[in-house]
Amino acid sequence: MVDSREVEDGQAIRRRRSCAGCGRRFTTVEEAVLAVVKRSGVTEPFSRDKVVTGVRRACQGRPVDEDAFQQLAQRVEESIRSTGCAEIPSHEVGLAILGPLRELDEVAYLRFASVYRSFSSVEDFEKEISDLRTARADHVEP
Repeated sequence: MVDSREVEDGQAIRRRRSCAGCGRRFTTVEEAVLAVVKRSGVTEPFSRDKVVTGVRRACQGRPVDEDAFQQLAQRVEESIRSTGCAEIPSHEVGLAILGPLRELDEVAYLRFASVYRSFSSVEDFEKEISDLRTARADHVEP
Protein backbone atom coordinates (compact mmCIF):
# COMPACT_ATOMS: atom_id res chain seq x y z
CA MET A 1 0.00 0.00 0.00
CA VAL A 2 1.34 3.39 -1.03
CA ASP A 3 -1.24 5.77 0.46
CA SER A 4 -4.50 5.66 2.41
CA ARG A 5 -7.10 8.44 2.81
CA GLU A 6 -10.57 8.81 4.23
CA VAL A 7 -13.14 10.04 1.74
CA GLU A 8 -16.88 10.83 1.84
CA ASP A 9 -16.65 12.23 5.39
CA GLY A 10 -14.98 9.10 6.70
CA GLN A 11 -17.53 6.71 5.20
CA ALA A 12 -14.95 5.17 2.88
CA ILE A 13 -11.20 4.67 2.66
CA ARG A 14 -9.35 5.22 -0.59
CA ARG A 15 -6.12 3.25 -0.83
CA ARG A 16 -3.41 3.67 -3.44
CA ARG A 17 -1.66 0.35 -3.95
CA SER A 18 1.26 -1.05 -5.89
CA CYS A 19 1.41 -4.52 -7.42
CA ALA A 20 4.37 -6.47 -6.02
CA GLY A 21 4.69 -8.43 -9.27
CA CYS A 22 4.65 -5.75 -11.96
CA GLY A 23 4.99 -2.52 -9.98
CA ARG A 24 1.84 -0.95 -11.47
CA ARG A 25 -0.28 1.23 -9.23
CA PHE A 26 -4.03 1.01 -8.72
CA THR A 27 -6.68 2.37 -6.37
CA THR A 28 -9.15 0.55 -4.16
CA VAL A 29 -12.05 2.02 -2.23
CA GLU A 30 -13.30 0.35 0.92
CA GLU A 31 -16.74 1.34 2.12
CA ALA A 32 -18.35 0.57 5.43
CA VAL A 33 -21.56 -1.24 4.54
CA LEU A 34 -24.46 -0.38 6.80
CA ALA A 35 -27.19 -3.01 6.87
CA VAL A 36 -30.75 -2.70 8.14
CA VAL A 37 -32.38 -5.74 9.74
CA LYS A 38 -36.10 -5.73 9.02
CA ARG A 39 -38.76 -7.19 11.33
CA SER A 40 -38.90 -10.31 9.16
CA GLY A 41 -35.18 -10.88 9.79
CA VAL A 42 -34.22 -9.98 6.22
CA THR A 43 -31.14 -7.77 5.96
CA GLU A 44 -30.74 -5.10 3.30
CA PRO A 45 -28.32 -2.22 2.75
CA PHE A 46 -29.26 1.12 4.34
CA SER A 47 -30.83 3.44 1.78
CA ARG A 48 -31.08 7.21 2.12
CA ASP A 49 -33.61 7.08 -0.69
CA LYS A 50 -35.95 4.97 1.45
CA VAL A 51 -35.64 7.51 4.27
CA VAL A 52 -36.43 10.35 1.85
CA THR A 53 -39.41 8.45 0.40
CA GLY A 54 -40.93 7.83 3.84
CA VAL A 55 -40.37 11.39 5.00
CA ARG A 56 -41.65 12.81 1.71
CA ARG A 57 -44.84 10.80 2.15
CA ALA A 58 -45.29 12.18 5.69
CA CYS A 59 -44.64 15.72 4.39
CA GLN A 60 -47.09 15.50 1.50
CA GLY A 61 -48.86 18.86 1.17
CA ARG A 62 -46.52 20.49 3.68
CA PRO A 63 -44.14 23.38 2.87
CA VAL A 64 -40.95 21.29 2.89
CA ASP A 65 -38.41 21.49 0.08
CA GLU A 66 -36.25 18.76 -1.45
CA ASP A 67 -33.06 20.02 0.21
CA ALA A 68 -34.65 19.53 3.61
CA PHE A 69 -35.43 15.89 2.74
CA GLN A 70 -31.83 15.27 1.71
CA GLN A 71 -30.43 16.97 4.81
CA LEU A 72 -32.73 14.96 7.06
CA ALA A 73 -31.68 11.71 5.37
CA GLN A 74 -28.02 12.64 5.84
CA ARG A 75 -28.60 13.38 9.53
CA VAL A 76 -30.34 10.03 9.94
CA GLU A 77 -27.49 8.16 8.24
CA GLU A 78 -24.86 9.98 10.30
CA SER A 79 -26.77 9.20 13.48
CA ILE A 80 -27.01 5.53 12.60
CA ARG A 81 -23.38 5.26 11.50
CA SER A 82 -22.23 6.96 14.70
CA THR A 83 -23.43 3.90 16.64
CA GLY A 84 -20.55 1.98 15.10
CA CYS A 85 -22.77 -1.02 14.37
CA ALA A 86 -22.63 -2.71 10.97
CA GLU A 87 -26.24 -3.90 11.31
CA ILE A 88 -29.08 -1.90 12.77
CA PRO A 89 -32.72 -2.90 13.32
CA SER A 90 -35.27 -1.07 11.16
CA HIS A 91 -36.90 0.10 14.39
CA GLU A 92 -33.75 2.12 15.15
CA VAL A 93 -33.91 3.75 11.72
CA GLY A 94 -37.45 4.89 12.50
CA LEU A 95 -36.33 6.31 15.83
CA ALA A 96 -33.49 8.15 14.10
CA ILE A 97 -36.01 9.74 11.71
CA LEU A 98 -38.43 10.95 14.40
CA GLY A 99 -36.16 13.56 16.01
CA PRO A 100 -35.09 15.43 12.87
CA LEU A 101 -38.60 15.18 11.41
CA ARG A 102 -40.07 16.69 14.58
CA GLU A 103 -37.75 19.68 14.11
CA LEU A 104 -38.55 19.93 10.41
CA ASP A 105 -42.36 19.84 10.50
CA GLU A 106 -44.60 18.91 13.44
CA VAL A 107 -47.55 17.86 11.28
CA ALA A 108 -45.36 15.54 9.22
CA TYR A 109 -43.88 14.25 12.47
CA LEU A 110 -47.37 13.36 13.74
CA ARG A 111 -48.19 11.59 10.48
CA PHE A 112 -44.96 9.58 10.56
CA ALA A 113 -45.24 8.81 14.28
CA SER A 114 -48.85 7.67 13.90
CA VAL A 115 -47.80 5.00 11.43
CA TYR A 116 -44.45 4.18 13.02
CA ARG A 117 -45.88 3.83 16.52
CA SER A 118 -49.16 2.28 15.29
CA PHE A 119 -51.53 4.83 16.82
CA SER A 120 -54.87 3.12 17.33
CA SER A 121 -56.99 5.85 18.90
CA VAL A 122 -57.60 9.57 19.12
CA GLU A 123 -56.04 9.43 22.58
CA ASP A 124 -52.73 8.35 21.02
CA PHE A 125 -52.77 11.49 18.87
CA GLU A 126 -53.81 13.67 21.81
CA LYS A 127 -50.95 12.37 23.94
CA GLU A 128 -48.41 12.98 21.18
CA ILE A 129 -49.76 16.49 20.56
CA SER A 130 -49.58 17.19 24.29
CA ASP A 131 -45.96 16.00 24.31
CA LEU A 132 -45.20 18.30 21.36
CA ARG A 133 -46.75 21.27 23.16
CA THR A 134 -44.78 20.51 26.32
CA ALA A 135 -41.53 20.19 24.38
CA ARG A 136 -42.23 23.45 22.54
CA ALA A 137 -42.99 25.27 25.82
CA ASP A 138 -39.82 23.87 27.41
CA HIS A 139 -37.80 24.96 24.40
CA VAL A 140 -39.21 28.51 24.28
CA GLU A 141 -38.82 29.37 27.97
CA PRO A 142 -35.43 30.80 28.97
